[in-house]
Amino acid sequence: MFQKYAAVMAAFSLLLAAAWFCVRGGQINRYVAENAFVTEPLTCVEEMLDYEKVRETGQTDTVQSVQPVIDVNVLEKEPLYQLTREDYVTLLKIVEAEAGSEDETGKLLVANVVLNRVKSDQFPDTVTEVVYQRSGKKAQFSPVGNGSIETIQASEETVEAVERALNGEDISQGALYFAARSAADPQNMNWFDECLTRLFSYGGHEFFE
Repeated sequence: MFQKYAAVMAAFSLLLAAAWFCVRGGQINRYVAENAFVTEPLTCVEEMLDYEKVRETGQTDTVQSVQPVIDVNVLEKEPLYQLTREDYVTLLKIVEAEAGSEDETGKLLVANVVLNRVKSDQFPDTVTEVVYQRSGKKAQFSPVGNGSIETIQASEETVEAVERALNGEDISQGALYFAARSAADPQNMNWFDECLTRLFSYGGHEFFE
């Protein structure tokens, strides 16, 4: 009787084992089929079991894609004005010559006036031509007339002011002229007062259009 019972239990165990291997075999085949193009081999049965847990629970590992955060303030700005080397140096020299004793805002204003002239149909089309323009024998800018512009060395503050102007910062209200009344020839100032529109004054300069 005991041997018969043992035989029945052994047969039942084999049947259960066969059924389990059929089920797991199908799962393994599905795993292999779905990962046929994965270059890394299946290293152990535990990996397959973990794969099944993921499928059954819907839980997946996510990869955090961290995008670099760039502060736009540190990006190099593209200048609004594209100058040749000659024009850039000329702009530095005229700003230093005309506004060397002014603060950075005063320097920025002089740079604005020069660039406003470049944009205006009333004046030449480049910084160098604007700065060295003459009416007859008379220079438009006194440092050009007396030659002092050729001995000028631009300060760091002048460079900063010019860079601001080239990047599009304009606080000049469209001014095309400026003059230092205290140092100007009275006849010249009469022409400014009679023929131009005074906009404002800053530092030692008055600005006109």
